[in-house]
Amino acid sequence: MDMNAPGEESLLVRLAWLYYVAGLNQEEIARRLQLSRFKVTRMLAQAREKGIVKISLDQRSSETLDLGHQLSESFGLTECIVTPPLGSEGDEVDATARRAVGIAAAALLGRRLQTPHPVTVGLSWGRTVASLVAAFPATSKPDVRFVSLMGSLSRTARSNPFDMVHALAQACGGEAYVLPTPYLVDSESDFDVVMNQSIVREALAIGSGADFYISSFGVCSRESFIYDYGLIGDAEIDELINAGAVGDMLGKFFDAEGNLVASSLNRRTPSVSLEAIRDRDLVLLAAGLSKSEALRAVLRTGLVNRLVIDGDLARSLLPHAPAPSA
Repeated sequence: MDMNAPGEESLLVRLAWLYYVAGLNQEEIARRLQLSRFKVTRMLAQAREKGIVKISLDQRSSETLDLGHQLSESFGLTECIVTPPLGSEGDEVDATARRAVGIAAAALLGRRLQTPHPVTVGLSWGRTVASLVAAFPATSKPDVRFVSLMGSLSRTARSNPFDMVHALAQACGGEAYVLPTPYLVDSESDFDVVMNQSIVREALAIGSGADFYISSFGVCSRESFIYDYGLIGDAEIDELINAGAVGDMLGKFFDAEGNLVASSLNRRTPSVSLEAIRDRDLVLLAAGLSKSEALRAVLRTGLVNRLVIDGDLARSLLPHAPAPSA
C-alpha cells in the first residue's frame, strides 16, 4: 500500500480522525473500514510519523480539499471547509459529524479573531453551533463582542443562544450581548411590540453591524430540533410543511428554492433581519445527511459565503450543485 498516493493519504486522515476525534477504538475502526486490526494499528503509527496527527488533527486531504473547491465553485462560496467523511449514517454518526464540524468551525473562528482590531461576531443557535462553542479553546481577545442573532429558547438547553454567546465571551475575555426575546412570540402583534422595545433595537443594531456571522440551520419536519424540543407544535409544523418549507435559518423558514414561505411563523420569530446580513460575511455550519435538502435551500438564499460541512453531507450535496459560473 503506497501511503504517499492521494487516495491512501485520505484513508490515513479518515482513520486518524475516527480514532482521535470520533473516539472509536481500533476494533471498531477495523470493522467500519474493513481492515485488519493490525493494519489499523500500523496506519495510526504512520499517521503520526507523517505529521497528520499532531496536538490537533489536520483534517485536510486531497478528497476534502477537492470537495471544498468544487462546492465553492458551484455555490459561489468564498471558502468551504470539509471534514473527513465517515461513510455511514444514523443518529450517532450525525452527532459525530456535528462534533467534527464544531472542531473545524472553532479553528476557523480562532483564525478570524487573530487581528489587532476589535471584532463583533453574530451567532445563531443550534446543536452544531453548540459543538463549536464546546470545541473553542480559551483565547485572549478582550475587544471581541459576541451577539446572539435570535431570541432565547424557552427552557435550559446546551444550544441556548444566551449561554453560547456568554461562553465564547468568557473564553476570550470579551463581551456578550443577547437578544432579550423568546424564540417565538404568540402573535404578529406581539412581534411588533417586542421588536420596538429599545433594548431589543439596541441588540439588533449590534447584530446588524457584526463583522461576520456564524449560523447553523434546521430541517422543517417532525424530526427537527425545534419541533422535538417543543418550540413549535403540530399545528405550526403542519402550517410550515403545507407552505412548502424545507428548512430554516435564523428563525426564518424557506422553501426548496430558498424563498421565504408564506407562513405566520416568519413574522413571529424575533431575529436580525436577513436583509441586514445579505452581502455580508456569513459562515454556515452544516452537519448530518438528514439536512441535505434543507442545506440546498439555505444555500439558494444567497446569504451564505462560507461553509463548514461534514464530508458525507458534502458528498451528497455535490450531485445537486449548480454548474460553476463561467
